[in-house]
Amino acid sequence: MQYDEKRLTRIVATDCGSTTTKAILIEWIDGEFRQTIRGEAPTTVEAPLNDVTKGVINATQELEELARLKYHNPNIKFMENGEFVIPRKGDVGVDAYVSTSSAGGGLQMMVTGVVASMTGESAERAALGAGAIVMDLIASNDKRMNHEKIERIRELRPDMILMAGGEDGGTVKHVVEMAELVASADPKPRLGSGYKLPVIYAGNKDAREEIVKTLGEKVDLIITDNIRPKLEIENLLPAREKIHNLFMEHVMKQAPGYNKLMEWTVGPEHEQVPIMPTPAAVGNIMQAIAKEENIEVVGVDIGGATTDIFSVFTKDFIFNRTVSANLGLSYSISNVLASAGLENIMRWVPFDIDESELRNMIKNKMIRPTTIPSLLEELVLEQAIAKEALRLAFEQHKSFASSLKGMQKQRDISEAFSQSVSGETIVNMMTLDLLVGSGGVLSHAPRRNQTVMMLIDAFLPEGITRLSVDSIFMMPHLGVLSEISTKAATEVFRKDCMIYLGTCVAPVGKGKIGKPALYAKLELPDGSVFEEDIPFGEMRLIPCEIGQVAKATLKTHSGLILDADRKKELTVDLHGGKVGIVLDTRGRKPFVLPADKNERISALKKWMKALNAYPEHILS
Repeated sequence: MQYDEKRLTRIVATDCGSTTTKAILIEWIDGEFRQTIRGEAPTTVEAPLNDVTKGVINATQELEELARLKYHNPNIKFMENGEFVIPRKGDVGVDAYVSTSSAGGGLQMMVTGVVASMTGESAERAALGAGAIVMDLIASNDKRMNHEKIERIRELRPDMILMAGGEDGGTVKHVVEMAELVASADPKPRLGSGYKLPVIYAGNKDAREEIVKTLGEKVDLIITDNIRPKLEIENLLPAREKIHNLFMEHVMKQAPGYNKLMEWTVGPEHEQVPIMPTPAAVGNIMQAIAKEENIEVVGVDIGGATTDIFSVFTKDFIFNRTVSANLGLSYSISNVLASAGLENIMRWVPFDIDESELRNMIKNKMIRPTTIPSLLEELVLEQAIAKEALRLAFEQHKSFASSLKGMQKQRDISEAFSQSVSGETIVNMMTLDLLVGSGGVLSHAPRRNQTVMMLIDAFLPEGITRLSVDSIFMMPHLGVLSEISTKAATEVFRKDCMIYLGTCVAPVGKGKIGKPALYAKLELPDGSVFEEDIPFGEMRLIPCEIGQVAKATLKTHSGLILDADRKKELTVDLHGGKVGIVLDTRGRKPFVLPADKNERISALKKWMKALNAYPEHILS
């Protein structure tokens, strides 16, 4: 249900992350919605407090105190007797409270299918679209022995299982075999011992009777429409709706304090506003940006436990989401080291460091997830690890997006097959218009220039790409807010959430270090002109403020190209930002760092100086 500004003049929104609970206040001021105050506190879903609402109360109390200071009004009170004050009474209370959550690791699922690359992959897309982390995909043809599959189900203890397989009217044998595996495993839920594990069956409708016989007594079985009713049709929406409902009814109620939190979320008419998984909320906003501005977008949310990548590509606004469940910067930071390798992390560090020192820093971050770097060297290391986490997550996203054609209710699979055969991803960096970063390491970097460097090094944008960052990691709040007021969510998004960092110009192709790569002439709004024939292997930063535009003439050398039409010469408007316009002639496809350690460190320092990313003394 949507409400207008007459019913919504003050809204509190929280996002309960795996490490931190973030609260924001949104108010109707001078004819528009604006985000005015923010507060945060450690998330309290784990021992010793075991109650997520404690963190929400702490973050909201900070909002209250700051609001009283801002408005010189000691009567402002958002919570009273452990509940949000609704409706407003004069200057007291709020009109609505909404929340998202990924605390406790978010929604963790397993999916099963008959053929991994078909019904299994469809089940995985349905789960990802509902905001879940897919812990494993088990299929009849995945080459594991049955006892290994059973052991895997027992070991992972997911929040729920989604079972798919078989087209309607087809054979039931393989689907029933998968159900027998689940029954043999007798899986127990991760949270809560007093209820059965929810299992959604979205496979061949002819097998339903056998599925009920096999699983009915052992699990909480929910039956819904077949995800793949015919080989050429994919029908994800019914399964996604069941996942979301079960997440609310079962999983969240079992997590410490969530049943209380669910009672708190409320709209202007005292109706409950469902808590959304954080990734689903971010996905809402990403799709809204793309459709409203008619652009192609890639967004990333890097957290403590997971890294989510969202993309919207092609004229049909095809939306994809992937979750890298083992790539994060606190709980999962050791997994980043294991996945990327020490060498790949150290290639971004412009100084020597002992391996044991790096490992100690990583382990300390894992066991003390709320700490932040206290030394500049630690900051550089953490941002190097972030680059690798982002790079790996994006590689996973591109490979997953290669054979899927979006999250529509019905989808023509023949298109997906044509892509799988060619092996091409629909993620095209040359046509990408906007790259959006969010998550603590990107949103809270001490210098926005560091955020620009992390985004460019990790994603390697091609051609001309605008860069932006979620100012205070507000996208989840706005995603769930859009459920009751799209107007409030979009206004706050434009005015307060997005900080445009600038534009990256990166010619694609190979070149020789030191040889001319890009002639650039930029006429800047202040009347000055930047003009240079930039050698290959360099970076330049040209200051140009948010809202300003530089008239640019660009010409490449040595076969380098500037856009999807393979043009080598462009006259184009380049948008400024908080950091400015970056000209990156380090090459793409491939992008190669110097193999020699001393040369690499020298190059890193040169690029960091060019972008003004760190204080001078660390780069000397």
